[in-house]
Amino acid sequence: MSIFNPGKEGQGRPGGTRDLEAILAIISAGASGRDAHPSFPEDPFLQLAPTGALAIPVPDPIGPHGRRASFAEEWRLLRAVARADGSVGRVLDGHFNGVERVSLLAPEPLRSAELEAIAAGELLLGVWGADPIPGEGEPARLVQNRDGARLTGVKTFCSGSTGLDRALVLVRGPAPGPPLLAYVDLSEGVGVDTGWFRGAGMRASESHRVVFEGTPVLAVLGDPGELLREPYFSRDAIRTAVTWAGISDTAVDAALDVLAAKTGEGEPDDVVSLAAGRMLTARGTIDSWFAYAAGRADADPSSLPAISTELRESVALSCRKILDEAARAVGSHPFAVSGPLDRARRDLELFLLQHRLEPALVRRGRQAISERRS
Repeated sequence: MSIFNPGKEGQGRPGGTRDLEAILAIISAGASGRDAHPSFPEDPFLQLAPTGALAIPVPDPIGPHGRRASFAEEWRLLRAVARADGSVGRVLDGHFNGVERVSLLAPEPLRSAELEAIAAGELLLGVWGADPIPGEGEPARLVQNRDGARLTGVKTFCSGSTGLDRALVLVRGPAPGPPLLAYVDLSEGVGVDTGWFRGAGMRASESHRVVFEGTPVLAVLGDPGELLREPYFSRDAIRTAVTWAGISDTAVDAALDVLAAKTGEGEPDDVVSLAAGRMLTARGTIDSWFAYAAGRADADPSSLPAISTELRESVALSCRKILDEAARAVGSHPFAVSGPLDRARRDLELFLLQHRLEPALVRRGRQAISERRS
């Protein structure tokens, strides 16, 4: 059953019916409690649904393909939510990815019905791609029985697993070949292994191991290998980097708060002042990349693949720089008592590990070298 019931007023643009800043403050205030006692962040999404924030990737009107908000607006919202709570941002990031693919690929009348429910805040989506390692079960696959297409098998790192309504799941098909993208109803035939994810970071993202046991498939979206289709795969990847950026904002703010409290009315010394300057420089680099990318995307959405790898690498390096400088400046106390800086560090360190950029950088570098030879 869906956790949303905002009614017709929830179909507007973000901020149209609720004070979004006040909602973000409430989400931020609850982040430490969700980190200490992890569970699906139901209340944040109940708060966000009536604002129209969950509907940003839904075309308006629903009929034609398109967007009801610019990329710049979407990314500002996602970054702000991740700044309030990285786990909530992670789930919202996956929701946006899923909604865009449903809008692009779902057949009618399923497409219109699903998009109308999403626009009303009644459905929350995710995208689950990770396969289990040996010993964790058989990878998920598509099977056909007398009731139609179903899923059986296992996926891991399934963000939002205890609270989503739908998921786009990367699965094996009946024949060898690239994986299929199955759009599934999570209301039946789904077992969540809530003891699987025990990471120190992103704890309320509920990124558990999921076992499919005859889960209904609403549709197979697109062709084999569809998840990697451009420019949509690069949009997915950039949304992840936006979420990194939001968590890094928390780290910068928390570190500056600690340093201000420690120095009191006195003059900060050169060591902490230099660290603060370097953190602000790293955040400025992140800001500049997203301002540039949003301008490119809003002018030509197909342009993102050309800059996605460099953007993500630069943002990831800047996030790590922020964490390093913050730790050097504040010392051990904020990490010992597990304040906002500690939570941001744990969230970012884990989240950055889940996305390996080296293969993409190798391809990009090899292409650049080869082009010089021709």
